[in-house]
Amino acid sequence: MKESKIFNPLDKENLGKSVSAAILSQPVVSLQDMADFVGAGVYAIYYKGDFSLYEPISEANKTDFVQPIYAGKAVPQGARKGNVVLDSLSGNDLYRRLNDHKKSIIAASNLKVEDFFCRFLIVDDIWIPLGESVLIQQTKPLWNNVVDGFGNHDPGSGRGKQQRSPWDMLHPGRAWAEKLAPVKPVEEIEKNIADFFN
Repeated sequence: MKESKIFNPLDKENLGKSVSAAILSQPVVSLQDMADFVGAGVYAIYYKGDFSLYEPISEANKTDFVQPIYAGKAVPQGARKGNVVLDSLSGNDLYRRLNDHKKSIIAASNLKVEDFFCRFLIVDDIWIPLGESVLIQQTKPLWNNVVDGFGNHDPGSGRGKQQRSPWDMLHPGRAWAEKLAPVKPVEEIEKNIADFFN
């Protein structure tokens, strides 16, 4: 006899799916025109431009936004330092994270910020990492899976010989990244992108 599986709505996977579904039901906002807001949480960024390597993503998002190019999270300030009491509505962490991404896109020599859109969801701090993880698993964004480095910050002088990320190799322009040694040839990154879509 086949063993039955009991559905548990509070199972970690089901909770993550709940957060992910809530994010994907949010309205789409232009990254260029996004206004400041309060909160921490999870987000998805979408692309609808003419960068040839991303044509499958642009096509998927032509009539509706169904394929994120990147997904991420912004935790409340102090979360990485282990603060016991956190509040997802104590600052504008999510807006600042998205605004950092906007600056990276503007700095890139071959991307246009007007081609980027986002969905975001203010989430209770305890569910933010789980929501991000499930969203990435479900939607498989290119910049999370193949073109690493979009979410990087200036490593500063204390990080030794860090290499330039695939994202910065493909989209040059961030001044701090230009100082880093190349991680791999652009041709290899382009092949990895083509393989990802096949």
